[in-house]
Amino acid sequence: MVIWVTLLFLVAGLLIINCSKTSSETVTPKPSAPADLNDLRARAEKGEPQAQKDLGAIYATGKGLPQSYAEAAKWYLKAAEQSHAGAQTALGELSEVGQGVKRDDAEAFKWYLRAAEQGFAPAQYNLAVLYVMGKGAPHDTAAALKWYRRASEQGYALAQFNLGMRYYESKDVVADPVEAYTWLSLASLQGISDAAKPRDELKHRMSGQQISEAQQRINTLSSKRITRQSQ
Repeated sequence: MVIWVTLLFLVAGLLIINCSKTSSETVTPKPSAPADLNDLRARAEKGEPQAQKDLGAIYATGKGLPQSYAEAAKWYLKAAEQSHAGAQTALGELSEVGQGVKRDDAEAFKWYLRAAEQGFAPAQYNLAVLYVMGKGAPHDTAAALKWYRRASEQGYALAQFNLGMRYYESKDVVADPVEAYTWLSLASLQGISDAAKPRDELKHRMSGQQISEAQQRINTLSSKRITRQSQ
């Protein structure tokens, strides 16, 4: 009798162990793409330009999907062809360095220009740089200054620094301490550390009236913020 009771307990124990193993195995999910990523892809495949651009960015960074510049370029192009300024800029950047697409400065210039004409400050800055370097288009100082200024007036810090330095160094423009101080100050306020030294040096050479004029401009311009920079 004792032997039978012992056997019954052993069988029951084995059944409990097997059941618990089965239960734990069934509740462990298999790795899969996050629901929001699946939703993003679905919207991108339906032709939504913002979703296409965002999916391209995920492929470009490799955060959430295996990194693939070719896939990034594919999705950026789909959004860029629908006039998405952020995607046009991103595609221009890939074209400029040859990631995922053939390196082509003229192609980069084309996409930057399309985005810049929509008022997208990062593209305006990139376009100005190409004009300065004569990449994708002939060297054109006047055009570079125009796009630097447009991006600067929207609060784009790198453009502000470059524009300020041109007036500080009298490079392709007439030296203007008020202009230089204004843009270098704004760039410094946004964390461009290299702007602080020339700004402070200028201040020692400027009159009180010039500093006051520059400060008024700084106050006016600092209230402006880029509204489309993160597209």
